[in-house]
Amino acid sequence: MSSRTVVRGGLVITASDELHADVLIEDGRIAALAASGTPAAEAFTAERTLDATGKYVLPGGVDGHTHMEMPFGGTYASDTFETGTRAAAWGGTTTIVDFAIQSVGGALREGLDAWHAKAEGNCAIDYGFHMIVSDVTEDTLKEMDLLVDEGVTSFKQFMAYPGVFYSDDGQILRAMQRAAGNGGLIMMHAENGIAIDVLVGQALARGDTDPRFHGEVRRALLEAEATHRAVRLAQVAGAPLYVVHVSAREALAELARARDEGLPVFGETCPQYLFLSTDNLAEPDFEGAKYVCSTPLRPREHQAALWRGLRTDDLQVVSTDHCPFCFTGQKELGRGDFSKIPNGLPGVEHRMDLLHQAVVEGRLSRRRWIELACAAPARMFGLYPRKGTLAPGSDADLVLYDPHAEQVLSAASHHMNVDYSAYEGRRITGRVDTVLSRGEPVVTEGQFTGRAGHGRYLPRSTCQYLD
Repeated sequence: MSSRTVVRGGLVITASDELHADVLIEDGRIAALAASGTPAAEAFTAERTLDATGKYVLPGGVDGHTHMEMPFGGTYASDTFETGTRAAAWGGTTTIVDFAIQSVGGALREGLDAWHAKAEGNCAIDYGFHMIVSDVTEDTLKEMDLLVDEGVTSFKQFMAYPGVFYSDDGQILRAMQRAAGNGGLIMMHAENGIAIDVLVGQALARGDTDPRFHGEVRRALLEAEATHRAVRLAQVAGAPLYVVHVSAREALAELARARDEGLPVFGETCPQYLFLSTDNLAEPDFEGAKYVCSTPLRPREHQAALWRGLRTDDLQVVSTDHCPFCFTGQKELGRGDFSKIPNGLPGVEHRMDLLHQAVVEGRLSRRRWIELACAAPARMFGLYPRKGTLAPGSDADLVLYDPHAEQVLSAASHHMNVDYSAYEGRRITGRVDTVLSRGEPVVTEGQFTGRAGHGRYLPRSTCQYLD
């Protein structure tokens, strides 16, 4: 039995077009689009009709950077795959790409299998995996080829966190050389972790233990230096590079320079760097701990450069780096020592809304909003046009979005499994009304109607900006 749904009367927005159109969905995929009111649209018939009058009809969001159930600093991210993907759906995101972790001394396969076990049967939306490479050995390099062949096509390395995830320049170069050969994409956390650890030790020795010092020791210049180094190592290896969570204007300048040279270098930023700053890290009574993440929040003057980078395409993607830790009992582990505060912020539920707020404020066009939040991450991580757009043959991941509704972001009303909001009290315009994942309603007029286990694992092709 086929099932058909028609979405009528909305303004369909993709990265390339805006059109008042009706959308026909059949068996979980988009079957056709036709301009509203035309004979072609009138001919659409279905068992279920959704009225999108006065609303936007958007592709489901693609969040290419999340950390559900991630172990860090002696604790775990507070969102499970079940709670985190449900919150994502509430916010109009219908696909996440999470990070499986290789343990030092362990195989990539062991880490990937462990993450499959966490996610399988628990996700409300579709999901894929990147692979964190913590231990570059000959066996690891061979496994990278196998993972690319089966649809895990991106590998994250860290220039930060010595003794945990850190890779030195030689290890990074070897992994990049392997990626140059197998088509994989190296994702880089670009901060000079060795130098940062020196500054951390010096700060603590001086008695500078409050959360604000987390931002002060993780200097913008050390993000820029590592970004420069990552770009040049990738150039030597002949490999593409994707720099995650760019927060500093000096690091962005390194990416812009590389792109001006024609190098296959890409970058993402996150809502926290666009809307929050070191003012938050400096909040009194340890409240600043809520905003500890790495790369850290920067002084407010960096924001203008990041917004400009999003408009000029020196930054291609906005992801969340969603890695929540509760204030009570988790962030509090760092009272008296900022280096022990678990690094990470909750955000998977609010990315689409915060970027729409940027549209309202004139920082982005509507199509650029969809490019950054849907189409570009889908292309970057080998999921387009199945995800990230609304076209015949695409998965029917649709968001009916009310651009005029107002809401106040708050821990009292969000759905992420964390006891605070990084955006507490912020008033924004725009709200998700209804969300379909492969044609199935997971949010219906502001009520969750999905289920754990609906989400499917997505093997991915290689980065489509390199085809």
